[in-house]
Amino acid sequence: MSVIVLALKKKTHPKFNVPNYGTKNRKRVKDSWRKQRGIDNKKRIKKNFMGAEPTIGYRNSEQLRGIRQSGMRLMVVHSMSELNGVVENPDVDASKYEFAMAHGVSKRVRAEMLKFAKEQNLHIVNGASK
Repeated sequence: MSVIVLALKKKTHPKFNVPNYGTKNRKRVKDSWRKQRGIDNKKRIKKNFMGAEPTIGYRNSEQLRGIRQSGMRLMVVHSMSELNGVVENPDVDASKYEFAMAHGVSKRVRAEMLKFAKEQNLHIVNGASK
């Protein structure tokens, strides 16, 4: 685990759901966040009993943004040449990244990438899929 993760911990935030009044039977209205715009809406006025709204205060520090629980960053890789380029690039420290193979990568290329990653001691997150 990274030193940064041990020193700092990511903030948690509540689930920002919208009280979609009268929408129990409407499947098209998802329970995701929508800014309240009604003139008498209690949530817009920030009444505590209505629950929290997303605000900038819930944002994590710059050091922690984009870091996974393991303390590493995630990089999506689409091809063998992309993975090879990351390893050969002196500006990128490959040991600080976890790699995920893109959805469209074929079985054959996945096998090649897994073999290459094993030789280079790289961690591929979704190596067992497909």
